[in-house]
Amino acid sequence: MANLELYKVFYAVAKRGSLTKAAEDLYISQPAVSQAIKQLETQLGGTLFNRTHKGMELSEAGGKQIFPLVEQALKIFEQVENRYAELKDSAAGVVRICASDTVATHFLLPYIKEYHERYPDVNLVLQNGTSAETIELLKNKKGDIGFVNLPIDDSGINLVNTVMQLHDTFVAGEKFSELFGGAVDLKRLQDYPLLMLELSTATRQAIVSFAHSQGIHLHPEIELASLELMTELAKAGIGIACIPREFVSHELESGALKEIVTAPALPSRAIGLCLPKEERPNFAVKEFLKLISGGLKSRG
Repeated sequence: MANLELYKVFYAVAKRGSLTKAAEDLYISQPAVSQAIKQLETQLGGTLFNRTHKGMELSEAGGKQIFPLVEQALKIFEQVENRYAELKDSAAGVVRICASDTVATHFLLPYIKEYHERYPDVNLVLQNGTSAETIELLKNKKGDIGFVNLPIDDSGINLVNTVMQLHDTFVAGEKFSELFGGAVDLKRLQDYPLLMLELSTATRQAIVSFAHSQGIHLHPEIELASLELMTELAKAGIGIACIPREFVSHELESGALKEIVTAPALPSRAIGLCLPKEERPNFAVKEFLKLISGGLKSRG
């Protein structure tokens, strides 16, 4: 495989016509320059320079033939380095964000809006998925930032911060008004039509695990993949939805839904921000992370 440094030495000697001057330009010793030229000549199998009393001259059959190509190649590599330097210090390119629709809607939306206004040249790609799917995207370097349900136990990604607390609860419309007002034994809800997320989701698994620890088995009448659809079904009186309070705050404030307080209450959960393991985020990703960090601090 070609050694780029050898060609850089060749180019410097050809331009300066001197081993000494090339060494000064490259900040290396003259013997190192001479050795590099000998090594490149050995690799290529020919003489690149004629040593004269005036200095180093390109040989007709060797150096002069490859000089234009080397010059062109080095300019291309210089453009590559300059472009990468720009990417490190400018918001450009693509930022791939992995999250569920619910997290995107109820947490990320204002950050996405502000980021797009600040950095319109960045292409934001939102990749929808469960926590397990998000983790796989990060591990396979197919995502730059991920939002997952906590806790997680996977050494293949880096958990950076907790960004949102969630308090699972039960909500319903007026059809179930007998459950409003005071604390209801959680076990009592076994006899009611429940609306819950699919069993494959981390949210459902956390609720099922807690209920089982209390000797309670909550079997939903309807399983859904969307919290938004679950909310609408609860408003229509189809059943009692098990959903984070933070995601139905508007419905609770307007009275479209009312909370059913249970004893015991479901434990709180959290959403965490994760990054790929051993991956240095570029400038565009860092700016998105800074935006979120600033938002969390302001919320205190």
